Amino acid sequence: MKITFIGGGNMAIALIGGLRKQGFSAAAIQVVEPFEESRTRLTEAFGVRCAPAIDSAALNCEVLVLAVKPQSMREAVAPMAGKLNHQIVVSIAAGLRLDDISRWLGGYRKLVRTMPNTPALIGAGITGLYADPSVDLEGRSNAEKILNAVGSTVWIDDESRMDAVTAISGSGPAYVFYFIEAMEAAALNLGFDHAAARRLTVETFIGAARLAEQSSESISTLRERVTSKGGTTEAALLSFGAHSVAGAIEQGVMAAHQRGRELGEQLGKD
Repeated sequence: MKITFIGGGNMAIALIGGLRKQGFSAAAIQVVEPFEESRTRLTEAFGVRCAPAIDSAALNCEVLVLAVKPQSMREAVAPMAGKLNHQIVVSIAAGLRLDDISRWLGGYRKLVRTMPNTPALIGAGITGLYADPSVDLEGRSNAEKILNAVGSTVWIDDESRMDAVTAISGSGPAYVFYFIEAMEAAALNLGFDHAAARRLTVETFIGAARLAEQSSESISTLRERVTSKGGTTEAALLSFGAHSVAGAIEQGVMAAHQRGRELGEQLGKD
């Protein structure tokens, strides 16, 4: 499988690095990147071919990965309009709908929309994928192989739910960091130095997440097992409840979902 990345930013770097670790050859990967400094960095790091603009060699591939900012997508794909015939086009741009990308590509429909998240930068991401009905099983498999290079994948059967994927896992790392910040601040207020406060907080999140991942029990059961009647954990949870922390988190996710829909509409305008 030959892969061409349109854009050589952080997520493209993560994907290329993951693919190379999985055994993909440098000769099978190309990058179209307008900035010379970025092209040099990519070539030195991975040995891949880099070009300043889309050319015939860049289109000689099975998969095109659109790794540019959503606001730049229309301009970035314009040179490909009318020139595609078999390639699977995978977008990792948040918010952009397949109908809009298809229109900018002159009606081309072999498209896969994905939403990776920032833990992909260390190979621990989770990506939601939606494929246009015109994409066959081989095309879906190839798209999945690329995103699996930086973590896990989940297929979504309705593109409208991709905004929900963005609200949950795409934006989700920021919610976790927000909670970590609050716990770290509490640890500092309790007298720990910065190093100890960070380690106690971050290691707690890592351990709890691993336990949740490996356990067959529900999250609520795991929570209940830490919560003794009249104990310290119950005191904290009662305080969270009194301040509607769970409700506030849910409302925040819903706000992210609504904003995702709004951005999709804005980005797709002619």
